[in-house]
Amino acid sequence: MRAGNRDYGGPADIPAVVPVFPLPSALLLPRGQLPLNIFEPRYVAMIDAAMAGERVIGMVQPLPGRGLSDDPAEPDPPLCRIGCLGRITSYAETGDGRYMITLTGVARFDVVEELAPERGFRRCRISAAPFAADFVQAAGERAVDRKALIACFRAYLEANHLEADWESIGQASNETLVNALSMMCPFGPAEKQALLEAPDLKTRAETLIAITEVSLVRGPQGGSAAPLQ
Repeated sequence: MRAGNRDYGGPADIPAVVPVFPLPSALLLPRGQLPLNIFEPRYVAMIDAAMAGERVIGMVQPLPGRGLSDDPAEPDPPLCRIGCLGRITSYAETGDGRYMITLTGVARFDVVEELAPERGFRRCRISAAPFAADFVQAAGERAVDRKALIACFRAYLEANHLEADWESIGQASNETLVNALSMMCPFGPAEKQALLEAPDLKTRAETLIAITEVSLVRGPQGGSAAPLQ
């Protein structure tokens, strides 16, 4: 697959050690795009290090229920076992010490071990070997029940009084549709992690439908629908 100016042919093209950004409820999936506003000093340092190196960051959630604390004296929470590697494909300095970046998802990875922090940000040794299929665009698309997914998404929009660009949705591939909806829907950390860990696109679509149906039973969530990317 290609992310920005870099081709990734398989797990061997992934760095063994990467900086990680632990962010609850943030989901990055292969070939998806995640915009981020970076302002905390240690994560500004993380972006500096990434831009000077392989331009990659691992997005990993803290374990559900073990969110990040604003108190620097508290220990960092443990991380989920599976994350997704992203390449910085858009980068801008704001002039007030922040970075506005976009990560393009490359592949999921297993956290092999967490290493000592560097300049305040966390680092992990990772392996993408269990997720070789992530490097293959459109893998498993034919197995997705597109009609069921769109029907569920339509019901979610109607329940929450939202609108969508149905022309873009109609043109989107099954992979783009499943992953974009998974990333943009306002679910909690446990649900986001379940979508990330789904073994294939078909299972992710089924998981997304199930989570959305539970959300509909609980009632409107509010918010706004994001465009497909």
